[in-house]
Amino acid sequence: MSNTKDFIVEELKKQIANFKVEASKQTVGVVVEVSDGIARMTGLSDVMASEMVEFSNGEIGVVLNLDEDRVGAMILGDYKTLKEGDEVKATGKILSIPVTEKMIGRVINPLGQEVDGKGEITSDVFYPVEKVAPGVITRKGVHQPVQTGIKAIDAMIPIGRGQRELIIGDRQTGKTAIAIDTIINQKGQNMKCIYVAIGQKESKIARIVNELEKRGAMEYTTVVVAGASDPAAMSFIAPYSGAALAEYFLDKGEDVLVVYDDLSRHAWAYRQISLILKRPPGREAYPGDVFYLHSRLLERSAKLNEDYGGGSITALPIIETQAGDVSAYIPTNVISITDGQIYLESDLFYKGVRPAINVGLSVSRVGGDAQIKIMKKVAGRIRLDLAQFRELEAFAQFGSDLDEKTRSQIERGRRTVEILKQGQYEPMAVEHQVAIIYALINGFLDDVAVERIREFEDGFHVYLDDQAIEVLKMIREKKELSEDVIAALEKSIKEYKQTIS
Repeated sequence: MSNTKDFIVEELKKQIANFKVEASKQTVGVVVEVSDGIARMTGLSDVMASEMVEFSNGEIGVVLNLDEDRVGAMILGDYKTLKEGDEVKATGKILSIPVTEKMIGRVINPLGQEVDGKGEITSDVFYPVEKVAPGVITRKGVHQPVQTGIKAIDAMIPIGRGQRELIIGDRQTGKTAIAIDTIINQKGQNMKCIYVAIGQKESKIARIVNELEKRGAMEYTTVVVAGASDPAAMSFIAPYSGAALAEYFLDKGEDVLVVYDDLSRHAWAYRQISLILKRPPGREAYPGDVFYLHSRLLERSAKLNEDYGGGSITALPIIETQAGDVSAYIPTNVISITDGQIYLESDLFYKGVRPAINVGLSVSRVGGDAQIKIMKKVAGRIRLDLAQFRELEAFAQFGSDLDEKTRSQIERGRRTVEILKQGQYEPMAVEHQVAIIYALINGFLDDVAVERIREFEDGFHVYLDDQAIEVLKMIREKKELSEDVIAALEKSIKEYKQTIS
């Protein structure tokens, strides 16, 4: 018995000798006000801007306002169970999201949590939601194309890897359709895609995800969702979360395409948060830093040089205009940040010209650098021809007698408009685009009736796939308009015309 007692005493002495007291310091504050997804707190004097704070109900907040005696934060989640007097703890961490390859093929929320019911996504790697954009020295000029599969864009408004090309237009003019078609066309192009839905209806997002799955595009796509029923704070951080995930792949030297759909709603969410935080309103009630809101997001898109991995982030931001007003505050801001815009027009859309691209107002500031040589050569004249046609068409409406040259230009223009029409979810390989545009520009379609152009084109593509596969292979591999490519192209066009005459 005494042995046992001695043993216990010895053990206690050892434990007392090895006992160390560690004091940990934690900043704890108190909520003094909660309103519409915003909390104001006191007692958090040493928190940082964009730091995460944890509320007593388990929700996370992000610090935005650092006032003299109070801190203002937006709440990422349910704020209705929070009340005055609740405890809030500083975490010492800047807002970050988990990033991993496992997010490919998944639908996630802006905090990196799954919302598709396919199981939890875990990762030890976290990327900050806000990050400084790559500097000038790390960047490289845009020189590789992003093939959208849309003839009008690839021929006249080319997009390159690392570019930021704005898609702008009124509601229901096909903005999202262009972005989704571009994602679908990236199959086999060695490109990861991220679609960020900001404040969109959940039914629309479900439809898009279903379409991407049906066409095999979810194999390389992640959908980041801040739905219409989610708090404004989620819509605010959604595009930055998408950019953070894109940067994870960029750091591995990969190419990424990010669609922000749309930044008008993003600006509305930020305006709502800022007004509740009592930040002074400026033009159209937006806060003074609304330009910086989008510039710090879009500048994160870049083509890096080989010393930094050679990856790229290509951004397709979408902006919704009201009654075609591109001179409104947010549209002009984003136009000035991006490297060009694709302007979609309601009038063209209702006339059946789809995609409803206004060639006069649309531009790519990268231009031919983002095209393969053969497309640059073949499509060089198409934009000018189309612009002249629009002018002559307006002139011809007055019914005056037209000379032969003018009449032939108008006829060519009508055929050009027909060729550039394209159905939704029907992206076209670049070699097929080159073949049909070559036939158009070089007058091979001048004797085909305008109403039969679409039928001619559909048949021509089937003929190329079935009986002229070598021609497509030559275009794809050589990427230049050499003599043998021209000869092979013209031979196949003439042979096809003979089969249908």
